[in-house]
Amino acid sequence: MSAGTKLLIAGAMVAWAGAAQVSAAATLTIACAAVGIEQRLCRDGAGAWAARTGHRVTLIQTPSLANERLALFQQLLAAGSSDIDVLQIDVIWPGTLGRYFTDLSPHIDAEVRARHFAALIDNYTVDGALTAMPWYGDVGLLYYRKDLLTRYGHGVPETWDDLAATAAAVVAAERAEDAEGAARMVGYVFQGKAYEGLTCNALEWIVSHGGAILAADGSPAIDRAPAVRAIETAASWIGAIAPKGVLNYAEEEARGTFQSGQAVFMRNWPYAWALVNGAGSPVAGKVGIAPLPRGEGGERVGTLGGGGLAVSKFSAHPALAADLVADLTGYDEQIRRAIAGAFNPTLPAAYDDPDLLRAQPIMAALRPVLTGAVARPARIAGDRYNALSALLWNAVHDSLAGRGDAAGNLEAAALRIKRLRRGGQW
Repeated sequence: MSAGTKLLIAGAMVAWAGAAQVSAAATLTIACAAVGIEQRLCRDGAGAWAARTGHRVTLIQTPSLANERLALFQQLLAAGSSDIDVLQIDVIWPGTLGRYFTDLSPHIDAEVRARHFAALIDNYTVDGALTAMPWYGDVGLLYYRKDLLTRYGHGVPETWDDLAATAAAVVAAERAEDAEGAARMVGYVFQGKAYEGLTCNALEWIVSHGGAILAADGSPAIDRAPAVRAIETAASWIGAIAPKGVLNYAEEEARGTFQSGQAVFMRNWPYAWALVNGAGSPVAGKVGIAPLPRGEGGERVGTLGGGGLAVSKFSAHPALAADLVADLTGYDEQIRRAIAGAFNPTLPAAYDDPDLLRAQPIMAALRPVLTGAVARPARIAGDRYNALSALLWNAVHDSLAGRGDAAGNLEAAALRIKRLRRGGQW
């Protein structure tokens, strides 16, 4: 491993050596995310492949925040590093990183590729090359304390105004009853830190108010009335139904607050379902999920997320790495991950699997929500998407923190986005 990788990567787990004897055992390195139980599931899946094949796999622990992981991958790949063979990538990264990845089409049969949702295969295809195989789908969801809503006679909110009113009412009722932990109870937690997760939340707020990040012609639309109204609404929550600390929350901070019983509502991804209902969770059995609320003039939408597995073009073992990718994204492994961690399969047939539906009834509700998810403008912006997203999340974060107003912050960001385009084109 290069000195640069040693400095940048948080740590590496012990390699798994397969029990089978092969004439030329190879060692592969896989970089997985470290959110929730993702790393453990990755470790176990890769370890099973190693045991069957007789090869070795080393797990590299990467930053938990997506934009920090992207920066790490960009630095390593731009340097031509062969330190990582298989990389877990975000659904929005193919346009940014695709040129560094091996085309998986020659390594994975067309019949196997056709078993996945076509939209996801298309998402990972750049200039005709399959840059990654879909591993799991994702969508933003509203988590709610169904026990508290029932206790105080409230329904699941359909609008953001309903959510704000219900959150405030439930918190007040808990404090009036002097319920355990009521002094620490808050109404709503979400991903408010200045990173990609805030872009996901902002997209949901904006689209749910009838707006968009980019207009149909690719020009910025965040300075238009629906987007401004959406961010003003979100800013009004800070210090009211949402704690000021939410400005430093990513996924796990939001989950920690909600899972400890200190929040009425939470916005998060499906991975949190298995954890909030896991053994020892204070809120196990007390949680429901629903589509996120809508604002005036919009629809209830969640941001499309998810991850895929790519093979570095600098890998010394591209065919073997592609075999590991095919195994980890296959039916049996996706079912295992869905049962153990509530990760949404990218295979339509998986949603009819009786074992999965018994273990995770949530899957029956997630398929239609995934179908209606809204995508970030990553394919439009291409390799400039990360810069576009940073302009948005910084403007939104400033607005939430009270550093300027939403109208002024979004107008300034829109001007910078215009300059980011080259000659009016992405």
